[in-house]
Amino acid sequence: MKKLLVFLCAMLLLLGTAEITGAALYEIGVGLIYDDYLEITWLQDANYAQTSGYDTDGQMNWSDAVDWADQLVYGGYDDWRLPTTVGETYEYGYDGTTTTGYNITSSEMGYMYYENLHNLGYLSTGGNTQQGWGLTNTNPFLNLQRGVYWSGTEPAADPDGAWGFGFHDGCQYRGMRGDDLYAWAVRPGDISAPVPEPATMLLLGSGLIGLAGLRRKFRKR
Repeated sequence: MKKLLVFLCAMLLLLGTAEITGAALYEIGVGLIYDDYLEITWLQDANYAQTSGYDTDGQMNWSDAVDWADQLVYGGYDDWRLPTTVGETYEYGYDGTTTTGYNITSSEMGYMYYENLHNLGYLSTGGNTQQGWGLTNTNPFLNLQRGVYWSGTEPAADPDGAWGFGFHDGCQYRGMRGDDLYAWAVRPGDISAPVPEPATMLLLGSGLIGLAGLRRKFRKR
């Protein structure tokens, strides 16, 4: 009985947080997904700019995308931004070390595409076309588009460009800021799991009380 009570108490603490894939993504409720490797929180709706009514199709030029993420207030937080891209090298390659190309996981979107969602890029690290390439896995996200998404990172040597990531083929791009691309908002750190709803707490509490009552009745016998 004591072990059962300890287990139920532990379940109370875990309510509201659901592990999605391995030890990387956690659904923390209210449309938010936490990545415990990158230590950032993603909007579960990957085209929220459209579904919220902010933009007709969710595609914006780079400046508008940056402004959208900067002014966004969601889940009680106002520190949203576009995902970042690591590195400044402009070189087309497939070895996973350059900023532009396939199989790059150093950026936040590249890590999401390859490591979290386990999708394949159009080309392998050896430059060969891969079977099953493209955005085949999107769970647990909603409205993740098969197109290019803006990064918030600017190439230092190119005032007219900005980085992007293609969720249709797994390629990291350098785009022109005037292009209309999708935008996906993230914020640093975790957002604590929501407290269980009163009805859930009441149900579990009643269960604990009932177990305690059964224990007393058993002793009386």
